[in-house]
Amino acid sequence: MTTVAIPAQARTLNDLFKRARRRSLILKAHDGHRYLLAPMDEWKAFKVGEDITQNKELMDFLAERRTGGPTVSLKQLKAELGIR
Repeated sequence: MTTVAIPAQARTLNDLFKRARRRSLILKAHDGHRYLLAPMDEWKAFKVGEDITQNKELMDFLAERRTGGPTVSLKQLKAELGIR
């Protein structure tokens, strides 16, 4: 993954960043491609190899997520993302 620094003069992008702080956004390009713009404050990355079950940190994270917190049905998720 590459990090791209956006200058303060890029007003349109910076306005989108402000909106995304309140709620994640799906950006739709003129060619129909869609991109997700969301804050990374709580984003986690894991190295995934051949056998992901051997990644203790990832397995602990998934176990924690599986045992609590709010859930969203597939139907709700599709509706929120605007897909069928």
